[in-house]
Amino acid sequence: MTQPTLFAALGGEDGVLRLAQAWHARALADEVVSHAFSHGFHPRHTERLAAYWCEAWGGPALYSGRLGTESSVVKMHSGNGVHEEMDQRAIACFDQAMDDIGLADMELRRVLHDYFVWTTTNTIVAYPASKADVPGDLVMPRWSWDGLAG
Repeated sequence: MTQPTLFAALGGEDGVLRLAQAWHARALADEVVSHAFSHGFHPRHTERLAAYWCEAWGGPALYSGRLGTESSVVKMHSGNGVHEEMDQRAIACFDQAMDDIGLADMELRRVLHDYFVWTTTNTIVAYPASKADVPGDLVMPRWSWDGLAG
């Protein structure tokens, strides 16, 4: 028997959206993480974030199919210097968001935590000096029960 994708295990689009909403609420409430949103953000940020996570976690291509590319996502997060405290607090907000939605499956929590740590400390901080440094052909990373796929 094959294991479901992370996307399916979380409850599909609805489950991923609930997690994105919970994380965004936690991020806005955190005095350090909220700085990342202080200059404004897309009015449908949580839906866009959920679409990205759906795709990254084995679901349909909701983000790349209609909203953007990996390069555009990385570019949005680039050129802001190094912000390790914010990154660590964003990770804590993610863990709290899993509590907020009542995610009880400890293995799923571990894998999603590992994903969020990896993406927060690797992909979205890879170009701290300038958005212009981001290559135009980045491929969206996919995450599975075993970590980074491919």
